[in-house]
Amino acid sequence: MDVQTTRLPGVLVVKPRRFTDERGYVAEVYTERVFRRAGIMASFVQDNQSFSLHSGTIRGLHFQTPPAAQAKLVRVIRGCVYDVVVDLRLGSPTFGQWTAKHLSAQDGEQLYVPPGFAHGFCTLEPATEVTYKVDSYYVPACQSGIVWNDATLNIPWPVAADAAILSNRDRALGTFAALASPFQYRHVAHA
Repeated sequence: MDVQTTRLPGVLVVKPRRFTDERGYVAEVYTERVFRRAGIMASFVQDNQSFSLHSGTIRGLHFQTPPAAQAKLVRVIRGCVYDVVVDLRLGSPTFGQWTAKHLSAQDGEQLYVPPGFAHGFCTLEPATEVTYKVDSYYVPACQSGIVWNDATLNIPWPVAADAAILSNRDRALGTFAALASPFQYRHVAHA
């Protein structure tokens, strides 16, 4: 596995090696010791999967607040997404900044999102399926988010606002400026 950093400290791109032959391929998509060596200490407790029928579907920007804050390991198993992560950690040198990555079933890359970040994606192909591991159980009272097209964040989503497909809940999410972030930045020096 190849693990790469992003411009947001703690957010990592994980690229599993694929072993191919005339039948297709096999890949290890999660190996605890490799993740631990890369600094990913999450102990995943739940796997989630989403299916989006149409391209231009937006899911996010979501996060869970403490005490149920979640780390996520995101992977596309069919189709392609524009995946976005926003730093919500007060005191972080990248607070309020975001990074984006195209994830596809074809390339097999995964995105590790630590607690303290909002996460969302836009589907780029119809019939897209996304799976993600989380290290804390879903707690409805702790679910939160930021509206996808927040003016302060100014994320260049690959879909026009009038063409985006969203849930009513995601349309009603608050703004980044109104967020009272429950997350604090803690610098961790790696050996």
